[in-house]
Amino acid sequence: MHFLRLSRRNAGDAEDLCQDVYVRVYEAAKREIPHPVKPYVFTVARNLLINHAKRDQIVSIDSMANLDELGIALDEPLPDRSIMARQELHRLEVALQQLPPRCREVVILSRIEGLSRREIAERMGIVESTVSAHLTDGMYALADHLYGTPAKPGDEK
Repeated sequence: MHFLRLSRRNAGDAEDLCQDVYVRVYEAAKREIPHPVKPYVFTVARNLLINHAKRDQIVSIDSMANLDELGIALDEPLPDRSIMARQELHRLEVALQQLPPRCREVVILSRIEGLSRREIAERMGIVESTVSAHLTDGMYALADHLYGTPAKPGDEK
């Protein structure tokens, strides 16, 4: 209740939200008991607050910042995982920069932007077979750089 009271301007809203939190937690517990419970309850409360703020067309930074003050663990990765993820992204960025420009563009359009080979071919003004060749070469070069295992198309392990 303390979190909800701090997050809402109207004290009556906090009581209503608390009941909504109870209902959602109860419904989830009927399927499976959430573990750990405390972060789950605060996540439900935060999500309800976000939904109400969206509905009200008012997004208060203060209402969302209170969760940090309470020191509740959420679905955020641990600091070491964040560092490892940043390092992996940096390695991928370095590997992408080492690809030939056309090959890099095909890999980015395909794997990052999610375009089909036909869409890439149209955008770049090349035929689909060239897109396929660039994509194959690029993915093998990335695997070689990231994992240190040189592989060639058609090699079986």
